[in-house]
Amino acid sequence: MINLFHDVPARAHEEIVTELLVRKGVRIERIVSTGQSSPADKPYDQDHDEWVLLLTGSAGLWIKGEGERDLRPGDHVLIPARRLHRVTWTMKDVPTVWLTIRFC
Repeated sequence: MINLFHDVPARAHEEIVTELLVRKGVRIERIVSTGQSSPADKPYDQDHDEWVLLLTGSAGLWIKGEGERDLRPGDHVLIPARRLHRVTWTMKDVPTVWLTIRFC
């Protein structure tokens, strides 16, 4: 994939995660969401820092100790390791495209 917006589906049952680059200590992914969210009772609890940039669409992101925020294109956030977080909503009629960098 040369262009991040290549093959972005208008709708999918599940989020689509595409690995773009994997090197020692870092993994870069494109995630496409079309209405998906994280279950309220199952927040992410990752053992690595993750930087997230929202490219298209919009989404709600809840981070423990910070509350919920709405993300729009261009918004980015660093989620520290072991910080509980979850996606509360993503747009259903427009694909939400994320770029994530995980520091493993």
